[in-house]
Amino acid sequence: MKKLSVILLVLVILMAPAVLFAGGGRQQAASAQKVIVFVPKLTGNAFFESANDGAQKHARENGYTVNYIGYPEASVAEQVRIIRQAIAQGADGISVSSLDATALDVAMREAMAAGLAVTTWDSDVSGNARAVMVSQGTPEILGKMLVDMGVDALRNRGKNTSDAINYVWHYSQATVADQNSWHVAGEAYIKQNFPNWVNVRPDNYYSNQNPEQALSVGQAILNSHTNIDLIICNDSTALPGQLQAAQNLGRTKNDVTITGFAPPNSIKPFARANIVDRWGLWDSGTQGALGCYLAYHIAMGNQIRVGDRINVPGIGTVEVLPNTVLDPRAYTSSNSGVVLLPERVVFTTQNMNNYDF
Repeated sequence: MKKLSVILLVLVILMAPAVLFAGGGRQQAASAQKVIVFVPKLTGNAFFESANDGAQKHARENGYTVNYIGYPEASVAEQVRIIRQAIAQGADGISVSSLDATALDVAMREAMAAGLAVTTWDSDVSGNARAVMVSQGTPEILGKMLVDMGVDALRNRGKNTSDAINYVWHYSQATVADQNSWHVAGEAYIKQNFPNWVNVRPDNYYSNQNPEQALSVGQAILNSHTNIDLIICNDSTALPGQLQAAQNLGRTKNDVTITGFAPPNSIKPFARANIVDRWGLWDSGTQGALGCYLAYHIAMGNQIRVGDRINVPGIGTVEVLPNTVLDPRAYTSSNSGVVLLPERVVFTTQNMNNYDF
C-alpha cells in the first residue's frame, strides 16, 4: 500500500504542469511567459511586417511572447474576430493598429473587462477603449511633414510653390483615425502657408489599403487630372501603388511630385527609377516593440498613468502624455494616454540605403 501511495504521488506531481497550463494565458502558471497578441491593419504590408520584426525581437530579448495575428485584407470584422479570439484563448494583452476610429471600441472594452492589457499603435480607437496609444507623432507634426516633403520635391523640379499648385490626397479610408488626422492638419497647414494651392478633389481618393485598388486609383488620379502637380499619399499601401501607376504611365518625378509615408525598402526601386524624389516614415520596428511592451508592462501588474515616465529596455525612457496631444476633443483620464515616437525620417536616394526595413 505504501509503495502504491508513492507511485500515485509521483504521478500527481508529473501531471501538475498540465493542469496548471490548461486554458493558457491568464490561467497559466506564474512561470509562464506573458502572451501579447499583436494585431496589424493587414498582413503582407511592409510597414506592418517591419513592426512585427521589431516586436518579436524585443519580446525575445525581454522574456515575453508576441503572437502576430492579422488578415491579408483590411477588414474591421476580422480585427474584431481576432480581438475576441484573444480573449477566448486567454491572452494576457493585445496591441492593435485599428482600421476604424470607433468600430473596434466594443471589442476592445470587452478585452479590458476580461482582464487583458489593451494598447494601440499606429492607429487608435477611443481613449476609453484602451490604456495607451503608441503614436508616430501628433497630427500637426505629421501633416506638416507630408506637405513639407511635397514642397521640397516641387522646388527640386523647379516649381514655384507660391503659385497655384494642383494637389490631391490619396490614402486608405476616411475612418482611419491617424491618416485622416494628418490630412486635416495638412490641409490647415496648406491654407495658412500656401493659400494659392488648389485641392482638385476635396473629397480625397481612397484605396482601402488594397494594393490593386491603390494602383487603379493611382492611375485614375493621373488620367483624370492631367495637370496634377502633387499627390500626397499618407498610407503605406497607397504610396507604392501611386508610384507604380506613375511608372506604368511613363511619368517621372520631373512630371509629377508624389510623396507620402511608407517603409524605405518598398519605395527604393521607385527612387532608383526617378519616380519619387522623397518620402518619409518613422521606425516601425520600434513602434511595434513599444506597443507590445507597454501591453506586457501592464499585464505584469503595472499601472500606466498620464505623466509617468517608463524605462523601456533597449529603447529608452518614454513619457505618457494626455490623449489631447492627438485630438483636443479626446477622452481625458489619468489612466489613458499617449506615447510619442521620438523621431521621424525623410528618405531620399542619398540616405535610403542606410535603412533596411
